[in-house]
Amino acid sequence: MIRNDWCPGCGNFGILNSVKAVLSETKDEVILVAGIGQHAKIVDYLNVPSFYSLHGRAIPAAEGIKLAKPGTKVIVFSGDGDAYGEGIEHLIFAAKRNIDITVVVHNNRVYALTTGQFTPTSPYGFKGRSTPAGSPEIPLNPLELILSSGATFIARGYPVKADHFKSLLLEAIQHKGFSLVDSLQVCFTFFNQYDLYNQKVYELQGHDPADREAALKKMREWDYNSDAPIAIGKFYQADKPTFEDRFRPDKPKVSREEGIAQVLRSYI
Repeated sequence: MIRNDWCPGCGNFGILNSVKAVLSETKDEVILVAGIGQHAKIVDYLNVPSFYSLHGRAIPAAEGIKLAKPGTKVIVFSGDGDAYGEGIEHLIFAAKRNIDITVVVHNNRVYALTTGQFTPTSPYGFKGRSTPAGSPEIPLNPLELILSSGATFIARGYPVKADHFKSLLLEAIQHKGFSLVDSLQVCFTFFNQYDLYNQKVYELQGHDPADREAALKKMREWDYNSDAPIAIGKFYQADKPTFEDRFRPDKPKVSREEGIAQVLRSYI
């Protein structure tokens, strides 16, 4: 039994519990990919095939796995620094390609593993170890960015609302195309936002996720910096061809063994 090293009160526990519940309901073959950070330990606590990547490089590893094993469900776990900082170029291009993977971002808005530096989604004025006088940067709105990049499923969840969060994860995994679930995962030790989220979070009601302009308006309602209401739920969903559908579509499908043989013959 692997010892769990997350701090008491960590928002990662809520994500872990929801993921366990979702995986118990799916019959698909699942492969997990994680980045670097406290979030990445989630794969240690799940008895599922998994791959640890370099910092910011979880998404390209997941893309390679998906292309090699197109019949699998590939789920990426990444932190906000991991996905929206070091790995943002990979996130944008995965969305642009509409490759069929699910990215779950543990967005605690702080670098927790390195004990409190600001990230791309930390609020303006955030006081941490690298910015004791307050962060001079305006936070990024990742949902707006990923919508512009071409993602076909975009949601935000709050793991404290366990049933709602679980349903979002299940929808995201079942969606065919690039899915992003931005998770309000609270770091109890270095940036405790439970009181704010418990007061401001509300579930989307009567929203049409097929309406791109309505989705954008809702995404802009809270900019990760203000004291505005915080919508959670499915903002946007579209049915579009995936990267796998368009990737060398005229090439006949071959077995894994024949594929390896073709590669070896190319070197002879």
